[in-house]
Formats: sequence, structure tokens, C-alpha cells
Amino acid sequence: HKTLTILRRHTMGPNPVSFQIISDQANNFRSSIHQTVNYEDPYTSVDLPIFSIHGNHDDPTRDGGTEMLAALDLLACANLVNYFGRQDEVDKVVVSPVLMKKGDTKVALYGIGSMRDERLNRMWQGKKVRFLKPDENNKSSRRNGSEDESEEDPEDEDENSGWFNIFALHQNRDAGRGSKNCVHDSMIPEWMDLVVWGHEHECLITPSESSVGTFRITQPGSSVATSLTEGESMRKHVGILDVRGNQFRMVAVPLMNVRSFAVGTLTLSEHTHNLDPEDPRIDDQMTKLLSREVKKLIQEAREDSRLLRQDVDAVAGNG
Repeated sequence: HKTLTILRRHTMGPNPVSFQIISDQANNFRSSIHQTVNYEDPYTSVDLPIFSIHGNHDDPTRDGGTEMLAALDLLACANLVNYFGRQDEVDKVVVSPVLMKKGDTKVALYGIGSMRDERLNRMWQGKKVRFLKPDENNKSSRRNGSEDESEEDPEDEDENSGWFNIFALHQNRDAGRGSKNCVHDSMIPEWMDLVVWGHEHECLITPSESSVGTFRITQPGSSVATSLTEGESMRKHVGILDVRGNQFRMVAVPLMNVRSFAVGTLTLSEHTHNLDPEDPRIDDQMTKLLSREVKKLIQEAREDSRLLRQDVDAVAGNG
């Protein structure tokens, strides 16, 4: 109820939307009643359109029926969001962009809703993931030739120049999770300009260079702290993306209502001069050391009204 109320309050209004959708909307927005972007529905007045893929907590399911439905299907049916990026095939992924145009600026928005990482990784390795490019008539079209996305036709490159390509996904990043349990930067087409990476909780809103060096990645992170980890102790942000032609900038906006917390790590090997494993009072020494470090962290947390977590690395000690 609160979600519907917020969306209705902030997305509906009389102001016109200043960009056009020039791709096949019936293909892009299959959950919509009229299979069009919500602000073009004659029975709804939307002045702030939202485009969203689903995450791993709201992925489509057949629970309670035979049709695959996600929570976003309900919001799309109510014309509150534009749900895209859903994949209905079990053995392949075909990503068709939402094409937006405003003046001379053209944006191709690609999206893949959350899938099991192992399954998506396997399809990517088997060249079963295909990204469709806009053709010269500004329609989504299937590229000819090999399914291997690394093989590019020079004429195809010229044909699709002028588009700013954004890719939104909600998967594990390659951060020590194993080669088959994530999406690697090298899997993403090199002609992408910006990747908006969901699922990871740490906020890294400032776009950074990918490991392949051909596109940038922004990781908004979770909007609230969901666990007491060091990555979630950083300030939370959302980003405002400005695109003009092939140039862009990301303006970070801090979230002020997220309660942050302080994280401290104590390595016992760095305090051997105060700790003697052979001393019968070692327990008292440990208590005094931990109490002193926690008090420091409490004082730091109080200054910013933050929660507290203290980690102790006992393995590194002498005892």
C-alpha cells in the first residue's frame, strides 16, 4: 500500500514528458495493458515515468497460478512503472532495448531482470545471450551473422553510432564468488557506454572503468543498510544521470534518512606488547583492550548517530 501511494503521489501529474519511445513498445512493455509506455496511455496522466527491471527478491514466479508473474507486473498493470528486461525463454536470452529520443540525444536502454547466476553464466558461456542493436530506422532488430557478440560488423558499428547504450542488470559481480557464480565484465558487449549494476549492496555510485576498459560501471547499492558489513557502512547515494549525445555525467545525491553505522576491526597481532598468552590474567587484558577500542568506536558512532559493529581478528594473535 505504501509503495503504491508513493508511486502515485510522485509519478502522476499533468506535465508533459519531454522524450519519445521509438522502439517496438509491444515488445518492450509486455506487462502493460495496452503494451505501451505508461505516459502514452490516454487514460493515465504520468509525468515522471519509471523504468525498472526485477531483482532477485521479486522475480517472476508461478506460485498460485500458471502464468509467470512478478510484483512489477502488478505495478505495470496499474501504469505506475514500465517493467522491462524480463526473459521468458529458459534456454536463451535476447535483450531488446527501449529506445528513447530527445532532440539529438538517443538512448538505448537494455535490461536483464535477475536470473540464477549459474544459469545466466552458462548461457553466456554458450553464446546464448544476444543483444539487439537499433537499426537505421530506430527499431530494435536482430543482428545478422554469428551469435558471438565479440564479432562486430564494421557497417553495423557505423549504423548504430550516435546511440548512448545503457545496460541495467541485477546479478553478482566478479568479487571472489567463483567463475560460474557471477557476471564478468568481459561478458558484457564492449559497445555499451554505461552499466548500472544492481544486486550488490555497497554503494559505488561514481562510474568507474570496467576491467575491459570499454565502458563504465555504476553500482548504486542498496538504499538501506541490510547487514552490518563494512561495505554497507559507507554513505548511501542515488545518482542523477545526465546524457547529451555520447557524453554523460553522474551526479551523486546522498540519502539523508539512511541510518549509517561504524565498523571497527581489531587485529590482535598488532597488540602483542599488551597481551601475553602466558599471563594468567590474559582474559582481563583482552577485556580491557576490547573495552577501550569499543569505547572509541562508540564515541565515533555517537557523533553521527550511527550503529556499531566491532570485529576482532583473533587468529592473527599469538595465543
